[in-house]
Amino acid sequence: MSPVLRRTKKKAGERLVTLIGKPGCHLCDDARAVIEEVCGETGAAWEEKDITQDEALHRAYWEQIPVVLVDGEQHTFWRVDAGRLRRALVA
Repeated sequence: MSPVLRRTKKKAGERLVTLIGKPGCHLCDDARAVIEEVCGETGAAWEEKDITQDEALHRAYWEQIPVVLVDGEQHTFWRVDAGRLRRALVA
């Protein structure tokens, strides 16, 4: 019988939200505001990455920015829904 793998749930304070965008992007500004609010409420950490400074990110996401990752997994792009992000962080 093979062992059962169990994923340990992370608490919101252990989560990392990454905003991938670029300067001068109004949707990125909107996404940043939502992320700051939700991460402030939940205690999750967040960071921002600029696709103009990272060729790999540019190739992967240039048509989708802003892109939001939660713990390295793509959560959403273009518009960030505060409720959906909050649920993802506290689930």
